[in-house]
Amino acid sequence: MRITMVLATAVVLGAIAAPLKAQDTAATKPGGLNKVAHNVSKTMKKAGRDTKAEVHRDASKTHQTLTKAGNDTKAQLKRTTGLTTHSPDANHKPGGVNKLARDVSHTSKTVGAKAKHSVKSASGEVHRDLTKAGKHAKEVVKDSVKKP
Repeated sequence: MRITMVLATAVVLGAIAAPLKAQDTAATKPGGLNKVAHNVSKTMKKAGRDTKAEVHRDASKTHQTLTKAGNDTKAQLKRTTGLTTHSPDANHKPGGVNKLARDVSHTSKTVGAKAKHSVKSASGEVHRDLTKAGKHAKEVVKDSVKKP
């Protein structure tokens, strides 16, 4: 009984003293591996942010250049062909450069979808055949290794 009381008292005192010890910063000085790791992490984080900002600036400039080039090309094509987009009215049918672009886009999408479908159906057939062959081989092995 006494031993249990002594142990319980020691545990309670230890639990009370542990947070007080953790708050004492005068005994230890910051440094060592934690400080080195913190400095490395801080430097890497700053370098990453700087790199990301630089990439963002470059991407923005590239986007602006490409947009301008595309708009200039479209304007030149309109001047050359004479086809322009008019303001919509009740009798206006869509046409010109935008309709041409839509038609090309639609055609490429349908061709791509058909190609994808043919690839997927062919791979499905191959998968079915391989599955069938694998199951057949499994049955053959199972039949040949029957336990007496």
